[in-house]
Amino acid sequence: MDEGLTIAEVAARTGLTAYTLRYYERAGLLEPPVRGGNGHRRYGSQDLDRIGLMTRLRATGMSISDMRRYAELIGVGDASASARRALLVAHRERVVARITQLGEDLALIDYKIAVYEKIEEGLS
Repeated sequence: MDEGLTIAEVAARTGLTAYTLRYYERAGLLEPPVRGGNGHRRYGSQDLDRIGLMTRLRATGMSISDMRRYAELIGVGDASASARRALLVAHRERVVARITQLGEDLALIDYKIAVYEKIEEGLS
């Protein structure tokens, strides 16, 4: 009996498509998962953790090239901890800047909504 999850099961669990999972593998973002007796991919808990991390990095705007670099550094092991930390610190700074900008954008939208509410009140 094969252990681990199939690519379809991982896709259902993560919300990624099987195509995206295979792309992440080809792009070097994920280690190739073990293969079952039938030759199909079987994903374990470490694979799921890595997929979760890569999904979050991508969702927060990290480029594929930076994600690939991070994945390469993971492969190096503990000796790359400083480089991985530096990469994540730089990414965090970009995310914080984006959050700040989104806050400013939201404030403008809220202001415009309030303006239109006042206009609508005057029309009643």
